[in-house]
Amino acid sequence: MTTATFRFYAGLNAFLPPERRGQTFCSRGAEHASVKHMIEALGVPHTEVALVLRNGEAAGLAESVGDGDRLAVYPKFETLEIGALSRVAVLQEGAPRFVADSHLGALARLLRMAGFNTLYDNCYEDAALAELANREGRVLLTRDRELLKHRVIKLGCFVHAVKPQEQLRELYDRLDLQRNMRPFSLCLSCNEPLRDIEKGKVLHQLPEGVRERHERFLTCDGCHRVFWEGTHWERMRRMLEGLAVRSRIDG
Repeated sequence: MTTATFRFYAGLNAFLPPERRGQTFCSRGAEHASVKHMIEALGVPHTEVALVLRNGEAAGLAESVGDGDRLAVYPKFETLEIGALSRVAVLQEGAPRFVADSHLGALARLLRMAGFNTLYDNCYEDAALAELANREGRVLLTRDRELLKHRVIKLGCFVHAVKPQEQLRELYDRLDLQRNMRPFSLCLSCNEPLRDIEKGKVLHQLPEGVRERHERFLTCDGCHRVFWEGTHWERMRRMLEGLAVRSRIDG
């Protein structure tokens, strides 16, 4: 058996039992167990980890833990530049693309509303989700920490919040989404790009009141739904503006 000393920092403590949060503690694992295996055995998915220091030196997740090693494990600080030091997968520059598990359909729609390409299908199996995220370089969103422990997943995010709008706010804060936001550029239903369409071409799809009050319409070439700037649109716009204001204040 291998005995190592661990200390987890910041948000990673949420995955630990209360008595281990913010504390240095010892844990035992199989001989030659990997960093990934020992960290995940303690309850922390590898996708939440940005940096592991083993005896003061950066370590990769596949490396073996030696008896007596001391490991400091840090979360993904989006405002802390650790690219040159980190030995684990990190988000690249540009707008991230997501895939959400079957319990995060409402969050997927909100992300699309904000302009982030987000795949969602409540029929996805865990293995298919993991493979899709890996194949297309998407961030896997889930509240299932066991799903994030799949070896094939390089980019993932455990969503702590329960309510959809709070989940979106959490992602804005953690992933600094504000700078890549493109509101109302994607279809909420099918994730395809929205484009302007002449009113005359969609009259047959519009309720009578909408025909009278609105002139600008959007559609997509996926599901062919038609969107207009009604009261629901305004509520969503205010929500996104609130997130943007908060991001500027916090930044």
